[in-house]
Amino acid sequence: MTITCFIRYEIDPFGKAAFEEYARNWGQAIPRCGADLIGYFAPHEGSATTAYAAYNIDSLAAYEAYRARLAADPAGKANYEFARREKFILKEDRTFLKLASGPHAPRHDPQKLQSFQTEIMPEGKVKL
Repeated sequence: MTITCFIRYEIDPFGKAAFEEYARNWGQAIPRCGADLIGYFAPHEGSATTAYAAYNIDSLAAYEAYRARLAADPAGKANYEFARREKFILKEDRTFLKLASGPHAPRHDPQKLQSFQTEIMPEGKVKL
């Protein structure tokens, strides 16, 4: 059973650029070390201090082996050191979740859906 690791970061509001560099670095090291990276997400609107990361891994046992590989990886070591030195991460919370909503229906193109709805229910003919 695949599990997803979600990480919630509290970052220094003036450290957004450093966090984005940190995220790009993990974008190379994490997949190389065995996890399926969904992505890192930096603040854009709203909170200037909340960021997230998510990746899939096969199991908690696979996670432990992955973390050991990541700690031994030269890019992983350098990125851990970068975060320690720059101190832009104030807090990090990690949780593991399993997908509960799958399997999902295929995604529909909104343009095609709008056309479909218009053909079935012409505008002005629908009573609410």
